Amino acid sequence: MKVSLFVTCLVDQLFPEVGLSAVRVLERAGCQVHFDRRQSCCGQPAFNSGYPRQARRVAEHFLDVFGQAPCIVTPSGSCAAMIKHHLPGLFAPHSDERRRAQSIASKTWEFSQFLVDKLGVSHLDTEFPHPVTYHDSCHLLRELGVSEAPRRLIRSLKGIDFREMKDSQRCCGFGGTFSVKFQDVSAAVGLDKIEAIRETGAAYVVACDISCLMHLQGLLRRRKVNVRILHLAQLLDDRRRTP
Repeated sequence: MKVSLFVTCLVDQLFPEVGLSAVRVLERAGCQVHFDRRQSCCGQPAFNSGYPRQARRVAEHFLDVFGQAPCIVTPSGSCAAMIKHHLPGLFAPHSDERRRAQSIASKTWEFSQFLVDKLGVSHLDTEFPHPVTYHDSCHLLRELGVSEAPRRLIRSLKGIDFREMKDSQRCCGFGGTFSVKFQDVSAAVGLDKIEAIRETGAAYVVACDISCLMHLQGLLRRRKVNVRILHLAQLLDDRRRTP
């Protein structure tokens, strides 16, 4: 199956290893992965910050890049939610841009959802004999309704010790520009999550959004909590390099 990878801004600029892992996992699942170098942002930061006109300009480029893609996969619940639920609304009703955005929305998948619900992957032949916990990122859970798919993939790994954390569905406190505008609130919410992670005794915390993991990584380091972050794609990648 041919798929186009939308790698997201944070992966491209700060965590390229997540994108590489996503490609390898998709290829192991039988996909032919295409990466269009023209891609940039989906417009989510501007949209969430209350700048729809600027978001629309970015979205227009997104339509040009991915308009002909047969299937779009992204390792981010928040970006997938933006594309599927908000991108069409940036354009006028009955416009050509609205129709193109709706078409793109219908063929966009978050990484774990694509593997489980589209490809029917129940397990990957990967070994990870370590205690792991999982954080539900807000957009993935609340806008896309994805909860079981990543857990099914995690549990399928050989030797893994999966430990559910208390209140796994609670926000980590990042929220994009929220963490910049409301630093104290963001950190306080994040520290509650850090405590929940610590209580599991897990060595790794896994999520499907690198934005959440970036936020948690900073808090873990500041609190000197010896827990490492892994995006789900890295966890499933048998050639990954654990951080």
